[in-house]
Amino acid sequence: MARPKTVRAPTTASLPHNLRIPSTAPSLAKSLGKLSRQALLDLAFLWLDDRNVTSFPPYLQSDQHDDKVDDEALPYPAGETIEEVRRAYEDLQDRKGAKREVLERILEGDWRHGITLRQLAMADLRYMDDHPASLRWTALELSRIDTKHKKSKEVPSVDWSSSIPRMQAATFVQALQREISPLVKAHYHLARSATLPLTFLRIFVVDSPYQSPRQTAEIFADSSRVIYIAFPDSCPYVYTSITAPTGSKATPSTTSAATDTRTLQRLVRDSIPKALSRPQERFSLQATSLAAKNLPTLLALRGPGRSTASNGAFSIFADAAIEGSPLDPRPSSTVSAEEHIRTSQSDQADDKENTDLSTSKRPHGPDPGSLCPELKKRRLAIDSRFGTLGSSLTPAPLDRLDIRLLDALGSGQDQSDEEDESVSTLPAISLTFTGSDVIAGIRKLAELGIVDPERMPSWMTGEEGVSVATVRQGRPLQKDK
Repeated sequence: MARPKTVRAPTTASLPHNLRIPSTAPSLAKSLGKLSRQALLDLAFLWLDDRNVTSFPPYLQSDQHDDKVDDEALPYPAGETIEEVRRAYEDLQDRKGAKREVLERILEGDWRHGITLRQLAMADLRYMDDHPASLRWTALELSRIDTKHKKSKEVPSVDWSSSIPRMQAATFVQALQREISPLVKAHYHLARSATLPLTFLRIFVVDSPYQSPRQTAEIFADSSRVIYIAFPDSCPYVYTSITAPTGSKATPSTTSAATDTRTLQRLVRDSIPKALSRPQERFSLQATSLAAKNLPTLLALRGPGRSTASNGAFSIFADAAIEGSPLDPRPSSTVSAEEHIRTSQSDQADDKENTDLSTSKRPHGPDPGSLCPELKKRRLAIDSRFGTLGSSLTPAPLDRLDIRLLDALGSGQDQSDEEDESVSTLPAISLTFTGSDVIAGIRKLAELGIVDPERMPSWMTGEEGVSVATVRQGRPLQKDK
């Protein structure tokens, strides 16, 4: 009797957590191979935990009878019990060895029947915790929309508690799925970061599974189809990222228009405020002109703390444990930026062991008291403009700064900002600064006397807290902030 033909009915449900990727897929080995040996062992212990072992069961000897496979011909014999598999990884942890040994044990031994989508998502998030600068992130601000007026306008809010939507993780994922599911098939994984005060949402997007021919196993480990969303705690900002390399282009033969990386990013961004919104409580996402590869940088500049109000010259009051504020008229309650940096560097030097006492208390660089008046004046100007940004105390190093100057060469300085801006849509000059810490590099130029710190615009000293800006007459345009 002929076997009935399988019928696949369309559905808007998300991809299941237990959908397995064949362990023989080269892209899967490449994805897991990015992790360190200890990270692989930690994942194995996590998968074998009593709370997760039913979701990620290893291959046991009881499974051999169902598969009818000769276990003696395999490099890693199947264990009899879960406890025996745990002891195998404990032995690997107790002795030194190569990462390849652990990886082969996972793919060719205990999980030879495949790695699930949830296991792969857990591995990706573990790599992100170990390498916080592995992706490029963009900060977006959640703004409440005034629904009482006919025209939709974002209401500026000083009180963050009124602009932060209250959400439940499972409810948000379901709402986001309703927005995305008519266009693409997706897998969602929500997890808490182990090192930073934020929550990650990993979204893997794939074409419709009902197309012919069906997708290959390689597509489920394709990093270009993964989008990350990070939600910092108690903060009206959202961080988004896409794993496709910068400048990569999707070819029509391998990727449809619906799953093009740029289209996916725009689709997910547009769906986030809709998923967070409720009746009579609508939100929108606004660009903040800040993108960085370092998540701690986004938390420092667009996080629950200082935001953009304490950068540049004001960073001394956010970073220092000093009394008072820049508005305090009492001079005894505040210190200068130079004194704060010198004191902080001396404290850091005091913590070093096996160093000479006089050397440990000496601040880095020349003593300001021994400098000539011109150099001392320049240093005071630098400290007053940069504050702690660009120094060894900076918590937010920017790796890239893109500036577009709209002023035409030779144009007069009396040009009004109220002129037709459509004429100056194309920048006359584009500047791009790149490096491990752009603001520190600009600060070094000021220390060497190459640039004048007193005439530097605020976006060069880090006071604006942006990585992308369109500038006219030295000032970033309001619409780009």
